[in-house]
Amino acid sequence: MKNKNRMKGNILLMMTAMIWGTAFVAQKAGMDLLGPIAFNGIRTLVGALSLVPVILITGRSQQRKRQKDQQKTKTQPQDQQKDQQQQDPANRTLIIGGICCGLALCAAGNVQQIGLYYTSVSHTGFITALYVVIVPLMGLLLGKRVSPVMWCCVAASAVGLYLLCIPASGFGQVNVGDIIIFVCAICFAVHILIIDHFSPKVDGVKLSCIQFFVAGGVSLILMPFVDPALGFALPTAGNVFASWFTILYAGIVSCGIAFTFQVLGQKDTEPTIASMILCLESVFALLAGMMFLGEMMSLRETVGCVVMFAAIIVANLPVSAAKERAPGPAQG
Repeated sequence: MKNKNRMKGNILLMMTAMIWGTAFVAQKAGMDLLGPIAFNGIRTLVGALSLVPVILITGRSQQRKRQKDQQKTKTQPQDQQKDQQQQDPANRTLIIGGICCGLALCAAGNVQQIGLYYTSVSHTGFITALYVVIVPLMGLLLGKRVSPVMWCCVAASAVGLYLLCIPASGFGQVNVGDIIIFVCAICFAVHILIIDHFSPKVDGVKLSCIQFFVAGGVSLILMPFVDPALGFALPTAGNVFASWFTILYAGIVSCGIAFTFQVLGQKDTEPTIASMILCLESVFALLAGMMFLGEMMSLRETVGCVVMFAAIIVANLPVSAAKERAPGPAQG
């Protein structure tokens, strides 16, 4: 059952990476008429609203199931009160987790959107995906144990990403956008670790919905101050309607679906493995470019893809029962 849940989590994270990889086009196009903070705030609120019907439908289904169970077991009023007392701490954890995830997502999403305006997509893809290295480094500070094999996989993933996203001529001169995207990678690493802490304890869809409302609300509060300072005009209704397709795709698909898949997938996946799977968004971005824009993959990029997929496979190989029982540092 453990391996089955881990496989399910890996599939959800792979689908997340695929959606994110194809969303780069929408994110870039979204800034044709909207500022980065405005676009990010609107799309995350759209993502939150897209999850409300899902929560209402599943909530009613769960409520009917509880009522049937109570009728079958003839639950006493004192038992119902006890259940309510148990739900209160869980609700508090859900709200706290949603706020923490939302603030981290707000920082990561907005910083990435700003950086994407100042630097190239290839630089953005590689530097953002550096969270594959940052996550285990931060995890060490939280008491997470990282095996030597996992470190090798992390290193291989970083090499694969470099071959995939950076041409043979190298980075060239580092610009402001590259520095901004590096800050974004740190923010996404923090976001992954926060989700790793809260997702096993609460409902994943509700957690995702709350984080979107928090991220979108904070973004719209910051928008009148940040966008004009970056040289963008405040959005008009006409500009928002003209950007409807990119907003809906980036909101419903990239936010509402993909980030929820991330939350659900990380329930049964180690954060280091999750970060390596999620960094495959660069691979899917390149494949989307080949399919929709007629771009071709060079030998260097092909080697990078092969190295990354090999690292993912090795990282997900099941460990022996003896190793699983072996004592180690306390998990954070």
